[in-house]
Amino acid sequence: MPAEGDGGTRWIWSRVAIAAVLVGLAVTFTGRFPTDGTHYGIWSIVPPVVALVLAFALREVIAALFVGIVLGGVIAGKPNIVQEFLIPSIGSSSYALILLVYLWSLGGLIGLWTRTGGALEFAEWAAARIVHGPRSAKFFAWMMGLVFHQGGTISTVLTGATVRPISDRHRVAHEELAYMVDSTASPAATVIPFNVWPIFVGGLVAGTIPLIPDEQAGIAFFFRAIPFNFYAIFAVLFTLLFAWDRLPWLPGGRMRSAIRRARETGKLDRDGANPLASAELTELRLPEDYDPSLWDFFVPIGTLLGVAVLPFIWTFFVLGNRSSPSLPIAEAFVLAVLAGMLTALLRGMNWRDVVDGFVAGCKGVTIGAIVLALAVSLKSVADAVGTASYVVETMGGWIPPVALPASLLAVTMFVAFSTGTSWGTYAVLFPVAMPLAWSINPDPAFLTLCFAAVTGGSVFGDQCSPISDTTILSSLATGCDLMDHVLTQLPMALGAAGLAALLYTLLAAGAL
Repeated sequence: MPAEGDGGTRWIWSRVAIAAVLVGLAVTFTGRFPTDGTHYGIWSIVPPVVALVLAFALREVIAALFVGIVLGGVIAGKPNIVQEFLIPSIGSSSYALILLVYLWSLGGLIGLWTRTGGALEFAEWAAARIVHGPRSAKFFAWMMGLVFHQGGTISTVLTGATVRPISDRHRVAHEELAYMVDSTASPAATVIPFNVWPIFVGGLVAGTIPLIPDEQAGIAFFFRAIPFNFYAIFAVLFTLLFAWDRLPWLPGGRMRSAIRRARETGKLDRDGANPLASAELTELRLPEDYDPSLWDFFVPIGTLLGVAVLPFIWTFFVLGNRSSPSLPIAEAFVLAVLAGMLTALLRGMNWRDVVDGFVAGCKGVTIGAIVLALAVSLKSVADAVGTASYVVETMGGWIPPVALPASLLAVTMFVAFSTGTSWGTYAVLFPVAMPLAWSINPDPAFLTLCFAAVTGGSVFGDQCSPISDTTILSSLATGCDLMDHVLTQLPMALGAAGLAALLYTLLAAGAL
């Protein structure tokens, strides 16, 4: 085995290239055409599985994602991946929203705070009143995760940007903070669903079974299933216990090592880590003639919450518009940055320092933007080769009724982990899972268990997958190495999933 370093890396990648060629030849000679018009048989799971294996083996996500995209292009008979996948994915409106809003606006705002000292000022203010050590710092992160519960990506960037200066001051490892942020993002959004999640899912399940004839019934069913969304409930509960250091078992060895390293040495990342947040997002460059103030923090954050949340509350609850409530997320982020810039100017900072802070922050999220671009492209590849359809079709025929809810949990965990999206998994699995559950047992209690299992299992995959936008953004917002975040949170997430599966099986046995 070659020694570590450039020679070892070349040795690994030469074998990866050979493997890719062999897969391509095998696909060519065994037939590339879909077996049923929706997938390519066993080859449908090759692109995401290879990308995930390489990401874990090499702890390097960019190259792993690219190899997965290449393999998917070969399997789908579309080897020109630039034209077929990369350009359409990167040029899509969904990626533009992520890039312009969640990355550039987030990066620009954090970069601006490195000039105004607003986040640090808030950290000192909060520390004097709420935070007194690592436990209370993590508890504060948990509370902010519940406050910013509007959705996965929104929660991660808001919570991470708010709590990171505080946790850094109290030697909370970035692996700890990334877990806190990620595990109170999508899970919290499904158990405190005053957001667009019930509307999206309600539309997917409308008409799938007689019990859910329309979208309004689907939304009502979503709320009915909340007490049985065991994975999300356990994920939020475990995060709280982790913050208090009260988990009934110790987290995985990697997390224990990270906690010990941070507390004893003050190193928030392991030696050799590659945090997604660059120095532009972490180093304070306060002009000599500028006096930091809480206004520099609360004005942009208040603008963000006010513009994003208040219209939703007004249209959803006051006007009763359940089908398409107003949720101006993009406008909220852009206006938050503008409000932060205007506040700094009014308080005496010169225009050049304001712009330099914004630009430096945008530069600091470049790596995250690249990873997200490749993750979005791999999702398109997975759709093209029918990854989710193959998994559902393969596993649907041999699941015993008593194990159906737990099995749906496992299937959705795998599909969402492989594709990096909870909503995409919902779109594929809900139209299949609900009729399957109805055919086995039309009892409302049994159907509720199956519904909740799909909801929670998809959240697990979205939370834990290294190709998920929320996982990437959690690492970005907290300054954590992406694979360090994935590997340290998996033991606790799997523990929550295991308990959820056990409860589903026990309750299903009583419902049949």
